[in-house]
Amino acid sequence: MPTKHKVLIAGSGPAGLTAAVYSARAQLRPVVVEGEPSSTSDQPGGQLMLTTEVENFPGFPDGIMGPELMEAMRAQATRFGAEMVTAKVSRVDLRRRPFAVWVGDPEADEPTYETDALIVATGARALMLGVPGEDRLLGYGVSTCATCDGFFFRGQHIAVVGGGDSALEEALFLTRFASKVTIVHRRDRLRASRIMQERALASGDIEFLWTHQVTEVLGNGKVAGLRVRHTQTGEDGELPVTGLFVAIGHEPNTAVFRGQLELEENGYIRTHDGSLTNVEGVFACGDVQDHVYRQAITAAGSGCMAAIDAERWLESRGE
Repeated sequence: MPTKHKVLIAGSGPAGLTAAVYSARAQLRPVVVEGEPSSTSDQPGGQLMLTTEVENFPGFPDGIMGPELMEAMRAQATRFGAEMVTAKVSRVDLRRRPFAVWVGDPEADEPTYETDALIVATGARALMLGVPGEDRLLGYGVSTCATCDGFFFRGQHIAVVGGGDSALEEALFLTRFASKVTIVHRRDRLRASRIMQERALASGDIEFLWTHQVTEVLGNGKVAGLRVRHTQTGEDGELPVTGLFVAIGHEPNTAVFRGQLELEENGYIRTHDGSLTNVEGVFACGDVQDHVYRQAITAAGSGCMAAIDAERWLESRGE
């Protein structure tokens, strides 16, 4: 038989754990299905588990390591009574009340949990190049967030991979810190909007390496360069940079909710009036519904909103 809860939180990044803190302090005794350590998409702790030093989270003047921050948030949530389950949500049924949630085998006859309110905080994952050295040096010169990590590359030559608006936004932001930014793009023209192209092309600090793709990230312990290949001639070369920002897009972790929750065209959960979704009693927070800011602090703030929204909704039903 499924275990019944008032609140179930799917995901344990800054949004999910903040929602857990607020829900637990409200005596709702939430269960947090935090993800699986082997998962590349929604592992426990979210994307901050893949970063090194975090300098822009308020309250830490000397910075804090990403995994350390998430462990502290997790400990805070469990202190107030949140139950952590190291597993991944594999299926949901939002058409029945209470909501049904499966972890493990999605084909099981009975769900693992039933919950009156569901908070979705499964996050999003940055799309990666999938080349040798990328995973090994992630957080050690390889990054997916200029706002988060650009400060660490003062006076350095860094590369940005991509040709859309996100890549050009990242590159323009990075010119505040880097001595030079090279955009590596496998085509001979950009996909970005005209205004973003004009800004990037007019910048004296941005160079373009057209019709090239990164085939390997070089370095021992930190990025020391990139191996690149001409997409037309096949000729190989090296680009001497100390940082690589991958900006080829993000993918929200919404697969199990498709067909039940209303999604934006880009796959993110559509919310309104705070954290509300199109299904009453289901709330969404963090990067799974935010494709604009994608910061730990904004995710945490939206987790607070979702927990308060869920609490008030339960109260309105007398639960």
